[in-house]
Amino acid sequence: MVTEADILAARILIVDDQELNIDLLRRMLRSAGYSSVSAITDPRQACELHQQNSYGLILLDLQMPGMDGFEVMEALKEIETDSYLPVLVITAQPDHKIRALKAGAKDFVSKPFDSSELRARVHNILQVRLLHLELKQTVRELEESREVIRLKNLAEKEKMEQELAQAEETQRSLLPVTLPDFRNYRIRAWNSPTRYVGGDFYDFLELESGHWMGALADVSGKGIPAALLSSLALGALRMAFQASTEPGEVVKRVNQLLCEKSLEWQFVTLFLFVLDAAGTGQFVSAGHNLSVVYRAASGKTDELRGEDYFLGMFDFATYTARPLSLDPGDILFVYSDGLSDARNEADETFGNRRVMQAVRENAALGGAAIERSLLEEIGRFTGNMPQTDDITFVAVERVIPIT
Repeated sequence: MVTEADILAARILIVDDQELNIDLLRRMLRSAGYSSVSAITDPRQACELHQQNSYGLILLDLQMPGMDGFEVMEALKEIETDSYLPVLVITAQPDHKIRALKAGAKDFVSKPFDSSELRARVHNILQVRLLHLELKQTVRELEESREVIRLKNLAEKEKMEQELAQAEETQRSLLPVTLPDFRNYRIRAWNSPTRYVGGDFYDFLELESGHWMGALADVSGKGIPAALLSSLALGALRMAFQASTEPGEVVKRVNQLLCEKSLEWQFVTLFLFVLDAAGTGQFVSAGHNLSVVYRAASGKTDELRGEDYFLGMFDFATYTARPLSLDPGDILFVYSDGLSDARNEADETFGNRRVMQAVRENAALGGAAIERSLLEEIGRFTGNMPQTDDITFVAVERVIPIT
């Protein structure tokens, strides 16, 4: 905010080769209250002095020997990078007034001097000049603030990217490096984490009973918290199988641990199955979405649904194991809702119907054909649309024994 005191304290330079004019102008300005008035008779000194003192106003005579006022203004333009010349020209020639304004002067005062006119024009130019400088400073501060915010946002973004990379690395470490080779089975598994990083994981474990276990889980949330909960759930699952091989009891133990250790808003959906070499076993679906078995003999699919609670929310929950059997050529297909909930640019979801169609149309050719078809279909459907949830699926095929 420019005050009257600011205006009266502004630095003023008088450039005139006539000492009488300088004395007269100095007296007029000082009587008006201006406290910082200096003068020179050599116009060639004007630019250097302005560089040193950054005058709020230069009273410039146009007709001077050696270097006239127009030449001085041209030299000043090289100093004032924004081409704002705080110049009030002094002239007795009417035709010089318009020429001076076109050359960049902000106003003019005629000879002989009128005290009231001089005071008014000096005051107005100084007020505008100081407002101009204040605006430049405000713009500069805004630009500096914007740069600070940009750098802060950049640092926060880099930190977030590092955390996401760590979360993805954690999540990747939960997945088997190589898929197991269980007798009479062929396993296909796929996981495509989003840049937000969720908590999907799958796991397989050979049990002492001669059975083997497979699981696919989907942890709520994104980033580091989801990856950590995935790690906790996976560890709890393996520990529970050391105490019991009954699927319902195993899932119950995992749920109780997650209820104790996870945050109140976190939960896990889980599809767990146990099979033996003959294709007989059980499954538990803890809040997980639809899973299916393709029957090679009929070419149809059986839906595997469970009504049990998801894990980590209700410590009183119990879990029921249901029968599961795979004949030679049958395929068990389990997936996370990131597959069915994948969206295209029209905000449409891929849906369970498309998933089931891909399974039915390709299962006769094996699990690899289902995987290939689904990846092609989901790629065409989503296009370049970024997804916000992991896409994970497992296909377990009971191979036909070679006789």
